[in-house]
Amino acid sequence: MIASLRFQIGLFAVLQALLLTNNVTLIAINGLAGFQLAEDKTWATLPVTGYILGGAVWAMPAARIMRRHGRRVGYGIGSLVAVLASALGWAAMQAASLPLLCTATFIGGLYNAFGVSYRFAAADAADHYRPTFRARAISLVLAGGVIGGVVGPELAKWSRGVMPVAFAGTYLTLIGFAILSFLLAQLIRLPNRPVSASDGPARPLSTILAQPACWVAIVANALSYGVMNLLMVVTPLAMEACRHPFESAALVLEWHVIGMYAPGFVTGSLIGRIGVLPVIALGCVLMFGCVAVALSGVDLMQFLASLFLLGVGWNFMYTGGTTLLTRTCGPAEKNRVQGFADACTFATMIVTSASSAALLFSNGWALLNLLSVPFVAIVLVATIWLAGREGWGVGRLVSPQATVR
Repeated sequence: MIASLRFQIGLFAVLQALLLTNNVTLIAINGLAGFQLAEDKTWATLPVTGYILGGAVWAMPAARIMRRHGRRVGYGIGSLVAVLASALGWAAMQAASLPLLCTATFIGGLYNAFGVSYRFAAADAADHYRPTFRARAISLVLAGGVIGGVVGPELAKWSRGVMPVAFAGTYLTLIGFAILSFLLAQLIRLPNRPVSASDGPARPLSTILAQPACWVAIVANALSYGVMNLLMVVTPLAMEACRHPFESAALVLEWHVIGMYAPGFVTGSLIGRIGVLPVIALGCVLMFGCVAVALSGVDLMQFLASLFLLGVGWNFMYTGGTTLLTRTCGPAEKNRVQGFADACTFATMIVTSASSAALLFSNGWALLNLLSVPFVAIVLVATIWLAGREGWGVGRLVSPQATVR
């Protein structure tokens, strides 16, 4: 059983690495590609918004597909759609069409809508084989993104000029990663456990969301991703405005994504030691540190340190929020709740990605960072409130099979 668990966790970590290779590459080039194609440069991040909007639209349908047909089928569909989206991205650059590029990224959002649940699939595997391993399984799968954090920027640097039209080759290259993801998805072997009477009836979604721990988890997930996305998406544009070369922007993104996913090797253990809520609060503090460094200047090392702190802060907030969420719903409810939570996250990211370029060009990098402070503060206040209600050790004391009511 332990060998099977390790294989499945390792497989989901590799799938996470492939997803992040795709996502980080798109982060590195989508804004610049949009800037290249858009007549009005405030619309430069529309391709980024298209990808996130696609994820938001497909989040609930993706959850339904996996509930009915299993995760292997769902992840296979997502990977095949990624092949189509990458081909359309290549065609859009060849045709110099911003609408076609936005269409391509919107379609590609389906891949992300499925892929963001790799962490939940890891929790399912742990529940079947070793329930006490759930938090570590989630964090270890997220740690697979480290590979994507290194490969994505390097791929963007290498491929952006391999064809006469800038960035066309990058979209074409992503097809190979999507095909590999499809093939690996066929190795998924999660037990398709039917809901039994002992699980109890599925409660209405409104009842589940009324649990304080549930909505705090969703707020932590959504706002951590929203703030991270607000600052990350425009980093290449901000660095270009500060006359940093593309290679420097790729390096900053590389360390940002390493900051996002490398802590996954220890975050699960940290949650087991001190609880979910202290980890989320620590993530908020690191986010505030990110803003402080960003306000200190615009040299390369300040961009790098700021984005690295942003990544680590996101990891603690997002992993903590995900772990807390899995403890607020039963087996009959989890797909619906997880799909709703991911839809909320995507909706937040739509707002931040759509507005980030306009905010950057109208207000500057410093004010953009300051705008993120109230949203991090909301998560911190909500976490402290829940800790006052349940105790700071709620994450350690609640058993993996129980739900926080």
